[in-house]
Amino acid sequence: MVRAGGIKCQNCNCSPGLLSRNNRRSVRFAKQIQLGRSGSQPGSPSRKGSCWSVNPSTFTQDNKEINTSLRLAALRKQMAEHGLAVYVVPSEDQHQSEYTAPGDKRRSFISGFSGSAGVAVVTRDISSLNDEPDGLAALSTDGRYFNQASNELDFNWRLIKQGQKGEPTWQEWAVEQAVQMAKDSGKDAHIGIDPRNITYAAYQSLAKLAEEKSPKDATVDVVPVLPNLIDEIWEEFEDLPVPITASISTWDIKYAGQSVAAKLEAVSKKVFSDSVTALAVTALDDIAWALNLRGSDIEFNPVFFSFLVITRDETILFVDEPRLSDDAKAQLKSNNVTLKPYASFYTHTHELSAKLKEKQQKFAVSTAANWELVRQLDCEFTQMPSPIEALKAVKNATEIAGARSAQVKDGRAIIKLFAWLENEVIKKEEMIDEVTADEKLTEFRKQEPGWVGQSFDTISATGANAAVIHYKPVKGACTTINPCKLYLCDTGSQFLEGTTDITRTIHFSEPSAEEVTNYTLVLKGMVALARLKFPEGVSGCQIDAMARQFLWQQGLDYGHGTGHGIGAYLNVHEGPVSIAARVPSKAVPLAPGNYLSNEPGFYKDGEYGIRIENDMFVVQSSETYNSKQFLKFDTVSLVPYCRKLIDVSLLSADEITWLNDYHQQCWEAYADSFSRDSLELKWLKRETAPFKK
Repeated sequence: MVRAGGIKCQNCNCSPGLLSRNNRRSVRFAKQIQLGRSGSQPGSPSRKGSCWSVNPSTFTQDNKEINTSLRLAALRKQMAEHGLAVYVVPSEDQHQSEYTAPGDKRRSFISGFSGSAGVAVVTRDISSLNDEPDGLAALSTDGRYFNQASNELDFNWRLIKQGQKGEPTWQEWAVEQAVQMAKDSGKDAHIGIDPRNITYAAYQSLAKLAEEKSPKDATVDVVPVLPNLIDEIWEEFEDLPVPITASISTWDIKYAGQSVAAKLEAVSKKVFSDSVTALAVTALDDIAWALNLRGSDIEFNPVFFSFLVITRDETILFVDEPRLSDDAKAQLKSNNVTLKPYASFYTHTHELSAKLKEKQQKFAVSTAANWELVRQLDCEFTQMPSPIEALKAVKNATEIAGARSAQVKDGRAIIKLFAWLENEVIKKEEMIDEVTADEKLTEFRKQEPGWVGQSFDTISATGANAAVIHYKPVKGACTTINPCKLYLCDTGSQFLEGTTDITRTIHFSEPSAEEVTNYTLVLKGMVALARLKFPEGVSGCQIDAMARQFLWQQGLDYGHGTGHGIGAYLNVHEGPVSIAARVPSKAVPLAPGNYLSNEPGFYKDGEYGIRIENDMFVVQSSETYNSKQFLKFDTVSLVPYCRKLIDVSLLSADEITWLNDYHQQCWEAYADSFSRDSLELKWLKRETAPFKK
């Protein structure tokens, strides 16, 4: 296989995803560093005034880890015991979380792919009489992860590139395999899945496709499988992750800006009617928001494992009670919230639904609720977009002020990092790798009051690594930052006041003309969206092209959305609003109080990546038309753009004015933070100097 950077392993079938997760990559992988002047002999002691290169060592025999063959064989034996032709392993947990706790990383366990989005599909030849069941395996993911998946998947796996011309969806591939096996064997072919880890809507879609494609003489169907088959084989290969016991605490009203009672009342008003009298809440960030509680059960996301049921008469939180802090217990008690064990949710919901059935009343469940919840309902139910998701997407005045405060703190830490990095790699000629830069940023962030942690894994990427959209450097096996190449830093924080997400791409020496041009095109798109005014009722899919227009004019594009919603000291990716061409964003108009990212980019595989990202609020403008209010964006991230990467000749006068105003805001925000002769102030003054029109 070919590893990142083009390093080939002889006779190696290792899965880098498994290596990364187990932290078993050898430090020797990145030890051989060759520095020298351009045109000089390798090993030259100096690199002053020149570019330099990093040459990783050969991937040696003792670095190898098991491939996925044995895991797949063990899974297929489980599939045989359950009579399955196909088994589907989604990324999500039973709360449909984007990011999951270690014990829920089942798709990563079986495939080796560590990205946050994707579905693994494993088949078992139901006609085979071999002791070791035969079959195929496929991993489907989106454009953010094509490079990463190609590097991490071993020879057992086919990569299905979502959205690419000629590529099937994972559902189509799974059904196609099952149909073929049914035709070949004349037997029914069952597609199995853990009903807790797929939404009811997704199950319905898959089941409908299976029914439509079933051959005349056999049936292809979708069946629930419990217990989870990955859990059944996990301990054959790895120790089970340690159960989570971290404390769950209150999020102070001075940050939340709205009481639990007010939030629960708002939810009830949106949901309850004469016929609908109960609501099941399964999304962890919805529960954390509604109860003003925060936890740490999933890395980077301050949420905790729980379910919530709200009825006209009571509110029930399903959680492991010993984990609640005294303040959390007191807050719940004062709001008449009853506590029940986390594991009793499905049983209790079944019992409650039976009572509602007797009264001819309905349960309300989110369209993102899992299939298992619906299977347990014994009454009529109605599905609706999460009412809590819609409420929490509109930040109140306190949350908005908190986000602004968090942005100033985070921006100060990032400015410190860039000034430090430039001094280290240019003036001191030090070798700083991608992880060391991330660790230094964490050191600076810890100096800011109210900092809790990162909001996601920092993407600290030099050169070609920056073309991997969700690249994650690994300590001991990452790349040394090359000052002659672009450096991309996509990073975010969790402060008690709010959540941040920002990306800057910088260059420490002399960028190429191509890099400058493409950076400027990306910048122009970001500015165009930031300056946009639009009438109320407009959704993110209608304005996504604003950020792409200048790239499109040159036949260029990027393979991800332009913006996502952001939580208030919650998940860094938050629905329902977004700025993307995909269909789901059509249904949700942007509204004042929405907090989103603005992050166009451009990626040249094997060479470099560019992304520029700010966070911004939707606010009212002063314009109206035919009684319709116009809205605009207010950018709140405060870190200068890389001056040497901007071709001013490609900018309009209005764009230059916007950039100069933005840089003046950055200067005013931080000029008093640094001493007169400091590296930080000199860097800030240079990068925020006004452009001439």
